[in-house]
Amino acid sequence: MAEFTMELNDEQKEVRDWLHGFAADVIRPAAAEWDEREETPWPVIQEAAKVGIYSLDFYAQQYFDATGLGIPMAMEELFWGDAGIALSIVGTGLAAVGVLANGTEEQIGTWIPQMYGDANDVKVAAFCSSEPDAGSDVASLRTRAVYDEAKDEWVINGTKTWATNGGIANVHVVVASVDPELGSKGHASFIVPPNTPGLAQGQKFKKHGIRASHTAEVILDNVRVPGSCLLGGKEKLDERLARARERAAKGGERVKNAAMATFEASRPAVGAMAVGTARAAYEVALDYAKTREQFGRPIIDNQGVAFQLADMRTQIDAARLLVWRASWMAVNGKPFTAAEGSMSKLFASETAKKVTAQAIQILGGNGYTREYPVERMHRDAAIYTIFEGTSEIQRLVISRTISGMPIR
Repeated sequence: MAEFTMELNDEQKEVRDWLHGFAADVIRPAAAEWDEREETPWPVIQEAAKVGIYSLDFYAQQYFDATGLGIPMAMEELFWGDAGIALSIVGTGLAAVGVLANGTEEQIGTWIPQMYGDANDVKVAAFCSSEPDAGSDVASLRTRAVYDEAKDEWVINGTKTWATNGGIANVHVVVASVDPELGSKGHASFIVPPNTPGLAQGQKFKKHGIRASHTAEVILDNVRVPGSCLLGGKEKLDERLARARERAAKGGERVKNAAMATFEASRPAVGAMAVGTARAAYEVALDYAKTREQFGRPIIDNQGVAFQLADMRTQIDAARLLVWRASWMAVNGKPFTAAEGSMSKLFASETAKKVTAQAIQILGGNGYTREYPVERMHRDAAIYTIFEGTSEIQRLVISRTISGMPIR
């Protein structure tokens, strides 16, 4: 087990500087264009693939970093560049985490490479969990998967929404109910291979922020997938369902389901994304405050501005520390006894919204225009308090964890 440290080692620093250079030289110059176009920035993703950032090998190296700091460090630097483009680059990672968290070794080896493609033919993947009537309330999920024993196939029907890369993905990971009576305990995750009949893109959403990232509905109409596409395998699923039914008969007990396992693993990473966006806005505001003059002196000489910047920097550093702690705990098998993963996501996402709003205020009228990037950063920051569990859900998870109440 790696000891917790707040100091990156030499190799991590080298990776951080490499990512920062890519974010500064490739992502940032393209940010405004792809925000306006509201399209997937395929050329930028391909550039990331060419240098090795958008690849299974890079993601695995960071994911299996013994300190736990590889992923949050990478997320912070990429999202410092631009949240929309960065999400297009890392969005496949949520589906990959779903397979890593719940799949067999064979499934991991088979499907994750197909999620990324290669530098000459990049692919993306989608994790499909939310539904029109089941976002935060995962127990209300209506997408059904029914096992056809004669053909050893699962038949999936339903509609997914808010899916990053939904419909344009090469591989979709779909969460479906296999036993509705068990609520969220009766869920399972399935791989939907490329070009599977019955899967189609529904509405593509025009969003307030992260507009370079594709978000859409996914329609599943009698989608048939082989039995081997059930993540973890049927034997493991049957055992888990049997335990859930037994516990339900005894009055109920918490049982982790596939979607929740994915979100638990990814929440600190989302916190790191928020830290990157907040840091970017803070740096713009700091530079502006040191050069913008009013009443014959730089505006940073005014306490009203200087104190805001002091608070912004303090909150960003505190958010990063919470993210790093949760990331270290996760990779070293430390249980989140106080919902530390949710803590990190909650504080970092709220910090990003606050800091980007303060940055606009410091820039004044200029901050409200698209000539400066802080208005885009503020629009982007709003998503962090919503996706992968709203701030209200994070508070619910934290409160129920520290009180010992079940999380349903």
